[in-house]
Amino acid sequence: MTSLLEYLPGFVYASWLTIEITVLVILVSWISGLVAAFGKRSRWLLLRVPSQFYVWSVRGTPALVQVFVIYFGLPQLGIRMSPLVAGVITLGLNSGAYVAEIIRGGLMAIPKGQYESPIALGLSHFQSMRRIILPQVSRIILPSLTNEAIATLKNTSLLSSITVVELTFHAQIVIARTFQPFHFYIMAAVFYLAMTTVLTQLSAFLEKRNATNS
Repeated sequence: MTSLLEYLPGFVYASWLTIEITVLVILVSWISGLVAAFGKRSRWLLLRVPSQFYVWSVRGTPALVQVFVIYFGLPQLGIRMSPLVAGVITLGLNSGAYVAEIIRGGLMAIPKGQYESPIALGLSHFQSMRRIILPQVSRIILPSLTNEAIATLKNTSLLSSITVVELTFHAQIVIARTFQPFHFYIMAAVFYLAMTTVLTQLSAFLEKRNATNS
């Protein structure tokens, strides 16, 4: 039987690449989610309708299908991307639709007076959002954002279907070489579990700190 320790460094490297992909996807998702959340609340149809369509269409279709559309479909329109870029953009936009709903829910949880008071004090809408509203929203949505980040990390396994050598694809390569699917899928699962546990503990720490500062 092949020694698992022999392949441990490769799994560590693949896990690190998975973390890097996750960070990039989260950045894309937060940007697209924030834009879509405010777009859905906008009075302007040119902002509201595209934002509503984006959230509706992304949440209503499988992430794997979206990956295939971006990576295999767009080249027919003359748009070509590397597997990594296509994967980050697709998962980022996918997660962004859920982040948009999380942010929108957080904004709706803020009492109406919190929006009106800063304006009455002479602050602009942008200043009131940046200084008063968004800090409160961030505390409300932190647990949900953490859950979405964990889901994002696990969704990186979908990129194995377009040959991005993240943790799942690395496990498949090793299994093809050793014919030991049980051992190496379990090893991959342990690495995923370790990474999601770190995210969960980080979230608990941030929630506790926010509660202390409140």
